[in-house]
Amino acid sequence: MRRAVLTTTGISTVVVSLLALKPHQSPALVGMPPRSPTASSSPRTPGTFSPGTSSPGTSDPGASTTTGTFTGDPIDTRYGTVQVAAHLSHGKIISVTVLQAPDRRGRDRQISSYALPRLTQEAIGAQSAHIDAVSGASYTSRGYVESLQSALDQAHA
Repeated sequence: MRRAVLTTTGISTVVVSLLALKPHQSPALVGMPPRSPTASSSPRTPGTFSPGTSSPGTSDPGASTTTGTFTGDPIDTRYGTVQVAAHLSHGKIISVTVLQAPDRRGRDRQISSYALPRLTQEAIGAQSAHIDAVSGASYTSRGYVESLQSALDQAHA
């Protein structure tokens, strides 16, 4: 009986410890080549841009003053197209609008309704497209990340 209690306690501790760890890179995105802002594997279509402001005399020459709305490429996934627009203010992501999401079936709409807000929160928190995929929404997450990265590439071009 004592061994069973010790074994159960030990296993529970290991499980809780593993669940508390946040992976550095989502398993759904492992194997995807890293994307650099200047390199692209396919030509980009021009996105929508709201003219931004640039403040001369910024003390940090590397600071971005990009302001505007940048529309990412539409990314075809197994379940439908994902496309987002990133809204930047002085180089910071202030919001992301989902322009297209998989919605062919009820399950597609259900997945999109819970995954897309989480992905948007992650992107705003990370201030980049290097975010974790949402479990159960791997294809939608991949499409979101790729579309967001293409919008950010346009912002920094």
